[in-house]
Amino acid sequence: MEDGADDVTEQDPVPQLRRRLGRADLRAVPEARRALRDLLGQWGKHGQSDVAELLTSELVTNAIVHTDHDAVLTATVGPHGLRVEVRDFVARRPRLRVPVADDGTNGRGLLLVQSLADSWGVRPHGVGKAVWFELEAEAA
Repeated sequence: MEDGADDVTEQDPVPQLRRRLGRADLRAVPEARRALRDLLGQWGKHGQSDVAELLTSELVTNAIVHTDHDAVLTATVGPHGLRVEVRDFVARRPRLRVPVADDGTNGRGLLLVQSLADSWGVRPHGVGKAVWFELEAEAA
């Protein structure tokens, strides 16, 4: 006689990082990189986090430098890859800029995101926006 147990498989929780980023707090950039590196290490992607960390740095920096509000970083890993999103509370959409030679290192962040991420975008979110990128599992 079979027992009446349901044939339900439990799914492991999706590994996720969620951090509040303080307004104009540049310490949040290395802290976000470190937290993302730890998350990817738990996921088994220790040596493949360089691109993910770089792109996360760009999104975090943009949110804390170009807005006058806090922001929220969320990174989620799953079987298909990594998704990182930085949500802020300013509706103004970021613009891709072609950097000028004498502009130092400013203006290149979204170009890096565009060229290195498998996909990326901006979506409205409440009173602000969320800027996100995804890296496929092989790249994350």
